[in-house]
Amino acid sequence: MRHTFVALVEDIPGVLNRVVSVFRRRMFNIESLTVSNTHQPGISRITIVVDSDKTDVDRIMPYMHKLINVIQVEDLTYEPCVSRDLAMVKVSAPPEKRSAIMQLAEVFRARIVDVASDTLIIEITGDKEKIDSFVEVLQPYGIVELVRTGIIAMERGVPKLLNKTNGNHKTKMPAEYEVVS
Repeated sequence: MRHTFVALVEDIPGVLNRVVSVFRRRMFNIESLTVSNTHQPGISRITIVVDSDKTDVDRIMPYMHKLINVIQVEDLTYEPCVSRDLAMVKVSAPPEKRSAIMQLAEVFRARIVDVASDTLIIEITGDKEKIDSFVEVLQPYGIVELVRTGIIAMERGVPKLLNKTNGNHKTKMPAEYEVVS
């Protein structure tokens, strides 16, 4: 099962390495990792998607909460949320195939963002399955290059993640994630 974690962290060097090391040391394979600034100065948002069962995921939460520069961590897997991925696909597009490729892009609500003499660059946003399907239908035309951003996710409604900070970013670790010696 895929699990989506969102962590608010202090925006300082080395934080990403420490967060990723928590997953690496426990032998998790990270499927997607995105990092960006937030609307709050000095705070970044990390979204991590891993494929693992619930037992393994429950092991990771206490260690994430213990990291010094981590402000808050949530597992959005079971929460109502919106998640998106962005991809740009450069596809071989000789003049005789160009209109068919453009029609496919329209069907998938993708946008042509660059036109060259023999290629098109197409931008598509959506869930992982939509992008995977789009890439699959473009394969016969010849994909020259593909780049994806990774999944970003945001909880619907009132978020559990902090909206405001008061200088002291650290929040109390939820009881269900306390490390038992």
